[in-house]
Amino acid sequence: MATLYEVALSFIPQIGSVLAKQLVSYCGSAEQVFKISKGKLLRIPNIGEKIAQLISEHQMEALKKAESILKQAEKEQAKLLFYTDANYPLRLRQFADAPAVIYWQGNADLNASVMVGIVGTRKATKYGKAITEQIIAQLQPLKATVISGLAYGIDIIAHREALKYDLPTIGIMGSGLDRIYPHEHASTARQMIANGGLLTEYTFGTSPAAPHFPNRNRIIAALSDAVIVVEAAAKGGALITAEYANQYNREVFAVPGNLGQTYSEGCNYLIQNHKAHIFTSVEAMAAAMNWHNKTQGQASKSTVKLHQASVLNLAKEEAEIYSLLKQHGEMHLDDLGWQSGLGVSQAAVVLLSLEFQGLVKSLPGKRFIIL
Repeated sequence: MATLYEVALSFIPQIGSVLAKQLVSYCGSAEQVFKISKGKLLRIPNIGEKIAQLISEHQMEALKKAESILKQAEKEQAKLLFYTDANYPLRLRQFADAPAVIYWQGNADLNASVMVGIVGTRKATKYGKAITEQIIAQLQPLKATVISGLAYGIDIIAHREALKYDLPTIGIMGSGLDRIYPHEHASTARQMIANGGLLTEYTFGTSPAAPHFPNRNRIIAALSDAVIVVEAAAKGGALITAEYANQYNREVFAVPGNLGQTYSEGCNYLIQNHKAHIFTSVEAMAAAMNWHNKTQGQASKSTVKLHQASVLNLAKEEAEIYSLLKQHGEMHLDDLGWQSGLGVSQAAVVLLSLEFQGLVKSLPGKRFIIL
């Protein structure tokens, strides 16, 4: 759960997620951001006189608001996760524009083995509805976590079908957790909290607004191993999600549709312009994603690592890095990225998290050791 200072940092005017993470990185913790002198703040790159002054002027107000928000979270049985938290989604954390704080209500594993985003038009046709139902049924053997945006049409069909097949399903919101939108989906949202959850970067009391939905779409893309676009017009949220997925190097699959049909235009465009693979079946997608190998035999392969994770309360990727360092001692970032299979960029993010937890120390030359 995020600390008072971590939440308060998100309420300082003009400090977005990127700047908040930079401040924490230089200061060592969110608490120190509030406590170090203005002179030291000014030495941090991109922190000018104006930002330093805003931190000084608004810190008491931000701390008071953060205290209120944490009390409400406890009342709502919600969790606030700072990006250094072990339970923060690792798929999301690797991106520079990931929210510094997320609001989470539910019981799903945010770092589950297979996570699939399903998006599409709000005006789903009978064909789109049937295809979405078929996709969810075929995802059931993979025990996939289904992610969507709780909107009308394809989104809510995906969530409801996932509940029907007892698959965890996560709704990414463009509002606060206490502002379910659309209101007609409140009953489904409550069921999702019991088997899946709701996630947002917006604090309690935030109403849905047009600029929030592209931000929501980027989180759907980031959390997903693959995004399936079922039906989409030439413009709209589904194509925005696909665009983010391509930027984040996520795989995109699009269901082909009839020529001349409005809600096939977006999918056909993605396929034609090599922005998406053609979707034919979950089986074909799973083969392309190598999911069968990923889910079979995983327990025996990583028993020691998962045991380590449970002892230290580490996420799987953190346990992977920690285990390598424990086995080899001092290691270079490039070697950790290669041997863990995470890649250098994601390994660096995981190492930063381990540093914040006091488990790992960085050395000159991008080398790391266990503390």
